[in-house]
Amino acid sequence: MSDLWPALDGYTTLIYLWQGLLLGGAAAAQPGPFQAYLLSQTLRYGGWRTLPASLAPLISDGPIIALVLLLLTQMPDWLVWLLRLMGGLFLLYLAWGAWRSFRRAHVAMGTQTAETQNIWRGTFKAALINALSPNPYIFWATIAGPILLSGWRQTAVSGLAFLLGFYAALMGGFAAFVALFAFTGRLDARLSRALSLLSALALCAFGLWQLWLAATGL
Repeated sequence: MSDLWPALDGYTTLIYLWQGLLLGGAAAAQPGPFQAYLLSQTLRYGGWRTLPASLAPLISDGPIIALVLLLLTQMPDWLVWLLRLMGGLFLLYLAWGAWRSFRRAHVAMGTQTAETQNIWRGTFKAALINALSPNPYIFWATIAGPILLSGWRQTAVSGLAFLLGFYAALMGGFAAFVALFAFTGRLDARLSRALSLLSALALCAFGLWQLWLAATGL
């Protein structure tokens, strides 16, 4: 009977790994302010300079996961309201920057000589978008957090497998998103400019939606 436990542990770990992969892929495919920001950065600075921003959740999610697992579904309403308010204002600020970029038609791919600091500034802004959005908190409190806790309580390896699968799929999805629009932008300058306008409108819409939710939360 003791010989059966390693096989069962391996099967359990594989289940949690697949759960992480599926959830991470689904999260990357869902349109949201983070994806809209990646689009605007790709059109502005090119795919290579935007790729580091796809890793931003690795920066912002650590404190989010720790906080959510500590409180797990006990997040006070005022904190959600504050995050929505700050996130909405920040998204409107980013939308204004994307709109100015569209007006200048400054969307040449691969020809812009951006400074190295733009890479890290873009990554920091992407992490800030994630940290100021209530969506990651709600996601980890209602879906991913309980799964992570369940896996960790069975074996630490199962919990780590879930995290590995989730972030591998999430980062891979974001990187594919950036690569797709970098390639698309090279095909037609008019299409690239239209996508730049779309990203500005999307960021503005997400920002106004966050502010509306914050207002109704009052």
